[in-house]
Amino acid sequence: MKPLHMTTALLLLAISTALLGFSILLLGPHKHIALTTDFYLISDLLPAKIFNLFAALVFIANAVLAFLSIKQSNLRPILGYLLIATSLVPLGSLLSESMWIASMGGFPVIGSGQGVIKYFALLAIGILLIKRTLSPLLSVWVSIIPVLLVLLWIGGMKFTLFEAQGIEALVKSSPFMGWLYNFFTIQTTSNIIGVYDLIAVALLILAIYYRKLIYPAVLMSGMVFVVTQSFLVTFSASLSSETLLSTTGHFLIKDLWFLVCLCFYYSALKPLAPIAASPKGMTDET
Repeated sequence: MKPLHMTTALLLLAISTALLGFSILLLGPHKHIALTTDFYLISDLLPAKIFNLFAALVFIANAVLAFLSIKQSNLRPILGYLLIATSLVPLGSLLSESMWIASMGGFPVIGSGQGVIKYFALLAIGILLIKRTLSPLLSVWVSIIPVLLVLLWIGGMKFTLFEAQGIEALVKSSPFMGWLYNFFTIQTTSNIIGVYDLIAVALLILAIYYRKLIYPAVLMSGMVFVVTQSFLVTFSASLSSETLLSTTGHFLIKDLWFLVCLCFYYSALKPLAPIAASPKGMTDET
């Protein structure tokens, strides 16, 4: 991975985990941490504020390690292991019924778990920081699977009325997308966003085999997460003068992790030679 790409990735990781950590510390106990401790049946072992403090310190530790790892590459594997541990705890709670919307049939209609599935990005980043000897093609897939998952899953939910209504306030606040409601209904606007997400999924996969698509693939998928970050500014309920971020802000800031994944994806895929047809009509790496 080129130094510039790694620096960008680690800086985004440091910013996101620092904001999450300090915000959790200031916010105090809240339902998202409670859902996790309830799933593991440990909520009664310690006061909620202790679990909250522990979660905050873990994110802050990730931020410190990510920042230090920009210059000290020997710390990157340690950061990788911590990221994996950080991600596995909330990911395990996906097995809880509280993460799914039972009234809509449960799995795969996700409710509180929408923020949880984003931890797959942290898991992938951790693996890539530890397994520096992975083949470029395997690195490509490890880095992009979380992006494909969130675009396909949450993008697919855009075709439901539940999700269309859920994103209305966010979309209306955005100068990039709010104008859509001037021409389309709430559901049609949501469908358009869903189609965009699915096209981004297709491009990311196709770019692995047709390398000329790498730029539109990264640009189109990256814009999803860049626009999400703009909601931190345009949607007033995202930020708080007392806690930095609200729980909505927590959900949004996690999308920086997918930009980190795209950095790894681009860095691993770009140097690979294009797949070209051989004289016999077979394909190979040239």
